[in-house]
Amino acid sequence: MLIPNVFRAALLALLLLASQVAAQQPEEINYDTWENFASQAEAALDDRDTSDGQIDSIRERATEWRERFEQAENINGPRIETLKEQIATLGPEPAEGEEEAEDVASRRERLNEQLAELQAPAVRATEAFSRAEALVMHADEIERMREAREILAETASPLMPTSWAAAAEDFRATVSGVADEAGSMWADRGRIESVPRLMLFLLAAAGLIYARQLVEFLPSWLGSRTRGDARAVVAFLVSLAQILVPMIGIFLFAYALDATGLFGQWTTPLLLSMPLAGLVFFSGRWLVSVAFASTAVAYDTLNLPPKQRNLARYYGTGLAVVTAIHAWLANSMLPLSGFVRRDNAPPLIPYEVSQAGAGVVHFILLLAGAFFMFQLANILRRLTKYDGSDSPPLRARFLSFLGRFLRLFVVAVIAAMMFGYVNGANAFFWPMVKTLWLIGLLVLIQDFLVDLYSLMRGDRDTVTASLFPVLVGTALTILSLPLFALIWGASLADLRESWTQILQGVTLGGIKLSPGAVVTFLIVFALGYLLTGWVKSAMRTQILPRTRLDQGAQTAFVSGVGYIGIFLAALIAITSAGFDLSSLAIVAGALSVGIGFGMQNIVSNFVSGIILLIERPISVGDWVEAGGQQGFVQDVSVRSTRIKTFDQTDVIVPNSDLISQSVTNWTRGNARGRIIVPVGVAYGTDTRKVERILMEIAEDQPTVLFDPPPAVLFQNFGADSLDFEIRAILSDINGGLGVMSEIRHQIAARFAEEGIEIPFAQRDVWLRNPEALRADGDSKDKENDAPEAPPEEPSLPPPDKRTIAEFPSDGDGEGDY
Repeated sequence: MLIPNVFRAALLALLLLASQVAAQQPEEINYDTWENFASQAEAALDDRDTSDGQIDSIRERATEWRERFEQAENINGPRIETLKEQIATLGPEPAEGEEEAEDVASRRERLNEQLAELQAPAVRATEAFSRAEALVMHADEIERMREAREILAETASPLMPTSWAAAAEDFRATVSGVADEAGSMWADRGRIESVPRLMLFLLAAAGLIYARQLVEFLPSWLGSRTRGDARAVVAFLVSLAQILVPMIGIFLFAYALDATGLFGQWTTPLLLSMPLAGLVFFSGRWLVSVAFASTAVAYDTLNLPPKQRNLARYYGTGLAVVTAIHAWLANSMLPLSGFVRRDNAPPLIPYEVSQAGAGVVHFILLLAGAFFMFQLANILRRLTKYDGSDSPPLRARFLSFLGRFLRLFVVAVIAAMMFGYVNGANAFFWPMVKTLWLIGLLVLIQDFLVDLYSLMRGDRDTVTASLFPVLVGTALTILSLPLFALIWGASLADLRESWTQILQGVTLGGIKLSPGAVVTFLIVFALGYLLTGWVKSAMRTQILPRTRLDQGAQTAFVSGVGYIGIFLAALIAITSAGFDLSSLAIVAGALSVGIGFGMQNIVSNFVSGIILLIERPISVGDWVEAGGQQGFVQDVSVRSTRIKTFDQTDVIVPNSDLISQSVTNWTRGNARGRIIVPVGVAYGTDTRKVERILMEIAEDQPTVLFDPPPAVLFQNFGADSLDFEIRAILSDINGGLGVMSEIRHQIAARFAEEGIEIPFAQRDVWLRNPEALRADGDSKDKENDAPEAPPEEPSLPPPDKRTIAEFPSDGDGEGDY
């Protein structure tokens, strides 16, 4: 009893805490302070000389005020709703010229006064919220304009000789400063504080040299000793050590050198930038080594030939080296991107690199990086060709398109750099490198999650062919959007602003969509859908089999429950999410006309399906003939009916055809049915004897009913035979073909025993003037030389009226006439 009591107490405590939080009122807002700040902020934002730091400060404070106003918009919410309900109970306000009871009018006036008083703080908060949001948007606009001007700023071309001279001077000054400081520090090497710290340096060097080789060999070694789906999972997790171990060595290396005290203001920035550069290099090297592995542990991430795989790994590593150098210089010598440096950025060397010299450094780094990116793009753009299939996967098609785009991108960036747009070239090239790195990381993470799920399921082929990889890829893409935004210049404040706008919702067609409303709708609808499926399963397996309903009625009832359940689930989900569909009534009415004309067949089939489910002229299992097709009904839905024919093919018949056209249902109500077996005997046979034999054969069949009894009919004097028919009613028409086949077998056997002949048709052909045909064959060679002979007189036809006719045979091989 102790655990339930503790659980009950904890639950009550949580409910009490939630009620207290809900009952809390927003803190009181000093609107005078807000007015002063807003006025000063608007004046500062209108001033062009306001610094970037001041704009950031204004934006941050305006965001804080906006959050407070947003909370104050919901003040007195429950009391306001209560007053609105009380006013609604008084009825609608009287129209102009009408009067209402005095007590009702006074009551309405008091309630309206109270409502206005309660709504006043929320109205004021809403007005202040709009003003704060305008300040935030104005600050963002100013920052974007300044960044755009900085990106599009034109400087001296790095191809100019003066730019190279300035770069040489900057290089000389930097090397001289670092060398002088290193020399003075080495001369004062007695300042080394402790020898144990130097041991960290040795440990870091050992980690970089030996441990790196071990972790590069470890994934393939462990993967080869792991079986099944666990091979790829283990190899991926172990491969992360290729980043972690070298980074630990670099941090220890930098810390040990810094602890010696031999580094000053020139060399310390270079030292502190090493970990970041190492992270860029080792992460990029890990990415290309896993994506373009020379020997796949479990499978190939990308379908590439061995030669292209090796080249891709080489060019990817080169791009990682250039990017690491760029990161090292950008955080130690000069802000290569040209943008504002953050307060937490590492310090720069005490030398201001000239703009022309920085342009040359930019050009060299970008040219090297562009070469490797261009070569890598050449390999990626042929992925669909290397795949070899008629329909390459989406990943191959996307990376192939990316490769073709990167080729054009690299050419455009180099051209912009050569014309002096240094900041613009940097602002596009290096983010593109990071974007390429992030895309590769998403590909590897998707494969890892699929491998992990396959390991849990134990069936990789089923998981790969399922919808799971697509859902994982979609989720990773959506979750990575903020990272892509950060790569391309967005700040955390921009992301917070975007998230605030998303939380506030987007109005589409009079409906306000917000993440909360969408999630509520999806959760409620999913629960309703699952509940509907559970009810259908219970009806189909537990309840309906115990009733007297046949199988067709049970199927119709289960289908109706399913449609009603889904409709109710959607209706409850829409109501729970707070969607107001009244504003869409007019639009829906207008669209319904167009949809009605465009979807006449679908609506007709839907209505026909409902009629079939209600009237049930056909049911599952019936043998029907419709539209020239015969077979057994397999399923009756609201749009179509599926019939399995006797050659085991499925035929989908629209429900409207079953309602508007004639349908033969052989087994509706009961399985009885009539068969007709025709048979002919030769002329001269005793017809009564034939009738008696055929009746015995029909009565001998076990499924032939005696009420009504079978019948043998002398149908006709045929051209070749005396025609009889056996007509019988079977207890199960589904076996009709087998019964007819058995009757024919017995007829053949009995007739052979009784000496009764089953005739077959014979034909005599009368040829007129056969000698003319022989003469024509003999005179073919002389037809060009000899004159044409006059036509012979036609001979008289035989006494019969027909020249070519059919005559019954009398057994002597000649026709009678």
